[in-house]
Amino acid sequence: MASNLTVYVQKISAQTKEQQIKEFFSFCGKITDLKVSQADDGTQDATVTFEKETAAKTAQLLNNTELDGSQIVVTAADGQPDDGTPHSANVDRDTDHISQEEKPRSRILAEYLAHGYVVGDVAIERAIELDQKHGVSTRFMNTLTHLDQKFHATDRAKAADQSYGITHRANSLFSGLTSYFEKASNTPTGKRLVKFYTDGQRQAQDIHVEAQRLRQLKKEEHGGSAYKASGLERVFGKEKEKTATSAPESSSNTQSSAPAPEAAPTPQGDASYAKVTSEEKA
Repeated sequence: MASNLTVYVQKISAQTKEQQIKEFFSFCGKITDLKVSQADDGTQDATVTFEKETAAKTAQLLNNTELDGSQIVVTAADGQPDDGTPHSANVDRDTDHISQEEKPRSRILAEYLAHGYVVGDVAIERAIELDQKHGVSTRFMNTLTHLDQKFHATDRAKAADQSYGITHRANSLFSGLTSYFEKASNTPTGKRLVKFYTDGQRQAQDIHVEAQRLRQLKKEEHGGSAYKASGLERVFGKEKEKTATSAPESSSNTQSSAPAPEAAPTPQGDASYAKVTSEEKA
């Protein structure tokens, strides 16, 4: 167990299930090991080991964050501060899936807020500071642009629009989606985070649409396909099957109550969140 990949968590409620702990920390990145034990004071302790150091550093931001009604304490196993190696982009990817480790820390905290978790001002301000220091948001935007160019999502939409004249339907679909940022902005701390992120990315025309796409991805449990998560499948039909040389989509990528390591996390709050969204639209 590499210490730079691990965080120690204390003061977890005795009623909190191991699966809840896993779902909570899966927002930070892929978890390779989780050990939960009983503490002398009646609470629980956990040792969470991630696949990548960036995920462990992001998890440190969750110190004093609420989990299942209890304020938890998160510390690094190696004793180092959270200002570690900045997130890196996988430019040579062959998929449109964006891992949690590639996202700006402020983006990840927006997802926590959107799922109903309580994140304090200190964590948000620190996430913003680290993103600015390492230029993570800029690289994230470059990644999104690269994906759009590589997988031609915009071109596909334009071609279908010209063929079938469905501009109005497509616009209605996109405008009807509620992004993580919009959901997060219902809280005072979320409003500050949303303002920072959107203001910092105004030069990228598609950032808000991409945020909506990622939110829809988690809600509809499509396991990493930006095409499906964007809602394009509803408008244009199913995406063409990949060639025989491509690896078929594994059933493990399909979301469930317990998030698959490679897929975006789906906390227990997701079901109620989807319910609230549907009620708001009703």
